Amino acid sequence: MTIDQIQQDIIERFADFDDWMDKYSLIIDMGNALDPIPEELKTPDRIIEGCQSRVWLDAEEDADGNVVFRADSDAIIVKGIISMLIEVLSGHKPDEILNADLHFIKDIGLDEHLSPTRSNGLVAMLKQMRAYAAAFKLKHDNQ
Repeated sequence: MTIDQIQQDIIERFADFDDWMDKYSLIIDMGNALDPIPEELKTPDRIIEGCQSRVWLDAEEDADGNVVFRADSDAIIVKGIISMLIEVLSGHKPDEILNADLHFIKDIGLDEHLSPTRSNGLVAMLKQMRAYAAAFKLKHDNQ
């Protein structure tokens, strides 16, 4: 699936709910479904700066040159947010990640329902994911 198709799928899942408490429950469920990151990857260099809670993010490249993300957080809402970002961006080429317009955040109304610190954390998570993609792209451009 393309990044846009995955975003549309998420938008449709959220469209089933009118109440934001139900939408938060969905975000929490998404976070709970996220595969846990191995404890040995929960290192200080993988903590995302700018997040109020702790978020660990790791990325590797698969055999096809796609970026695969793994993450965890000690906050349930934040874990749900990072799980959505992973669902949308993981498994795609660096260029696709770098050029993606992540409109689903606005389309589901998440941008209006996050505290300023969580909004800053969301920006920091996305920035770090794009930094990983840029590093993998640079590695390929220099080969």
